[in-house]
Amino acid sequence: MSSIGIIGAGQIGIAIATVLARKGIAATLSNSRGPASLADAVSTLGPAITAGTGEEAASKDIVFVAVNWSKLPAALEGLPDFGGRIVIDANNPVEAPLFKPAELNGRASSEVFADLVPGAKVVKAFNHLSPQFITSDPASDGGKRVLFYSGDDIHAKAEVGQMIEKLGFFGIDLGPLSVGARLTQFPGGPLPALNLVKVG
Repeated sequence: MSSIGIIGAGQIGIAIATVLARKGIAATLSNSRGPASLADAVSTLGPAITAGTGEEAASKDIVFVAVNWSKLPAALEGLPDFGGRIVIDANNPVEAPLFKPAELNGRASSEVFADLVPGAKVVKAFNHLSPQFITSDPASDGGKRVLFYSGDDIHAKAEVGQMIEKLGFFGIDLGPLSVGARLTQFPGGPLPALNLVKVG
């Protein structure tokens, strides 16, 4: 079983940790303030989730990154080359409260993100649903809640797709980052916030 790390303990990071914990999948959760600041969160999440440093989370086989866009460079700075490991980009190029789009100079946000995680196989996923839809029962609406993902490495995508299925969602591969990331990024993409359910 692949080891899992989560960089970022905001709403999306906690939502991801919640669905992993529900299935008893171990993960290391980190934030910028250090493991001690996560004591209450991991106590609530249960024994599958442990607190760690950013470096510890980044050392895992699969690394989720869910950090405010402007704080991504600082959160990822100084980490070793990812050496072909999978990094899941769960970010959007916008921040509350103003929700002003970040300047991407015509690139997909995941293409910008990929520059911050050298050596990583980047898969875009878990960014297009709001936290309450990530944490609610994916079968609660009579089918399986749809979770889109995209990436340029077919093996990395296959592994993420298997994880999505194990978590109870119905994964849909949107192709390479240049296509799929644009479809799911907020703002700009047509797919964010759509609570779609695969029935049958």
